[in-house]
Amino acid sequence: MRKLTESKIVLASHNAGKLREIGDLLRPFGIEVVSAGQLGFDEPEETESTFEGNARLKAHFAAKSSGLPALSDDSGLAVDALKGAPGVYTADWAETPNGRDFNLAMTRVWRELQEVDAAEPWTGAFHCTLCLAWPDGHDEVFAGRAEGHLTWPIRGTQGFGFDPMFVPKGHSVTFGEMPYETKAPISHRADAFRLFVSGCLTVE
Repeated sequence: MRKLTESKIVLASHNAGKLREIGDLLRPFGIEVVSAGQLGFDEPEETESTFEGNARLKAHFAAKSSGLPALSDDSGLAVDALKGAPGVYTADWAETPNGRDFNLAMTRVWRELQEVDAAEPWTGAFHCTLCLAWPDGHDEVFAGRAEGHLTWPIRGTQGFGFDPMFVPKGHSVTFGEMPYETKAPISHRADAFRLFVSGCLTVE
């Protein structure tokens, strides 16, 4: 597995929440993170049907555009009773003509659970796939997850996305009710990041 030796990378995202989380995770390793949005790059259309496919697409686009290693994150919520939906289309469920509305998306998930008469607990998982790509075309991929169940009505104003309706396994409060410092170490992103650190940052 290739090690990351550069001190600066591009985060292939325009999402401020992801930039904060990834930046905080990489800071102890002395790695500077700049986002594709800060560099003025467009976001490529996510045309793949898997988290890994979209993560690879975004990372390679940013690496080739910047000439720097690029780290991408493709993540989403997969609900068991909905056959894994919304999955890779998680963000799409929040799209409106006026931007993303995750309250609308969470309501849709709850409504579809009612339509299929799903019995509680409504189990599911947040998935996160990280891809680190270099300008020469090489990449490394790491997949993480956070198991849990959904709750309704939504609870909490912390976090972002579907956090207010997701209760992680072993806890009684939603990600939306957890302070950032509590959520960060148990998130799907942290799970993938631990694998990334072990694979690409830890010197053997």
